[in-house]
Amino acid sequence: MTIVGIVFGIVLLIAGGTALVHGASQIAARFGVSPMVVGLTIVAFGTSMPELVVNMIGASRGATELAFGNVIGSNLANLALVLGVATLIRPIDIQGQLVQRELPLLLFATAVLTIMSMDGFFDISIDKIGRSEAVILLLVFGNFLYIMALDFVRSRNSDPLFVDIDKNPLVDNAPVNRFSAIFVISGMLLLYYGGEMTVHHSVVLAEHLEISPAIVGLFIVALGTSMPELVTTIVAAARNESDLALGNIVGSNLFNTLLVLPSSALVSPVVIPDGGISDLALSLVFTLSLIPIFLFGRARLGRMAGIGFLLVYFGWAFARITL
Repeated sequence: MTIVGIVFGIVLLIAGGTALVHGASQIAARFGVSPMVVGLTIVAFGTSMPELVVNMIGASRGATELAFGNVIGSNLANLALVLGVATLIRPIDIQGQLVQRELPLLLFATAVLTIMSMDGFFDISIDKIGRSEAVILLLVFGNFLYIMALDFVRSRNSDPLFVDIDKNPLVDNAPVNRFSAIFVISGMLLLYYGGEMTVHHSVVLAEHLEISPAIVGLFIVALGTSMPELVTTIVAAARNESDLALGNIVGSNLFNTLLVLPSSALVSPVVIPDGGISDLALSLVFTLSLIPIFLFGRARLGRMAGIGFLLVYFGWAFARITL
């Protein structure tokens, strides 16, 4: 029943995020906001809502290991599993300058988070993300939003990423109706109850199996909350919209690293579980491996590279669970 509870909670989270995005998108359209802007803001934020809700509820209950596992597990799943599956459908070719700028920013954010987590290496305190470190990460997130806004203004008519979104909007142009507010409210309620159920049953499962809640967060909760990113990326890859496919993953990981995790740490300092530094290091390696591919090579992530990502991911998962 515990696994069923987690799965049902994740289903509620995804349904709630979808309803919230749909309602908010229609309300934004009513006020004249373009589908492109909605896609780059509301949709991007909406796909990270399951992680944010689970982490905030988990942090409020002191389940910070679950919060850490959810964020880092989601980031690893996005970089290795989602991106690997996308390359099996179609090799990822990147032309947009925005994605190329976001990749180094993701590398920087991951490196900063890793260093912040290594308190025990620099002094005698335990490894954790405290409130002061959370504020720094949130300030970096604010800078990221500022850069994105400038990029939107400067590259609106030339960047391939924006051209992709114009051709294949992330939101539809359906007429606004009186049910938009109901979608928003119902989405929030579903997110809350789904988060409550997911956190409760995840903690119970960890206690029953006598394992760290971080393991449950890394592989069960993270995979479930990454489903919106997986679906969005697969659809983009099938449409041959590579910039959207990678942009969705990079954007989601930036949201997780610079918004979701530090927001949790503001509620309660996030203690780094055993093996957590290694998880962060692997996320750093995956991000670092993308830099030369898209900046200095043919700007293509082929199927063999994608298969390599998948093998490393499943190998890491096997080692993390069994060791």
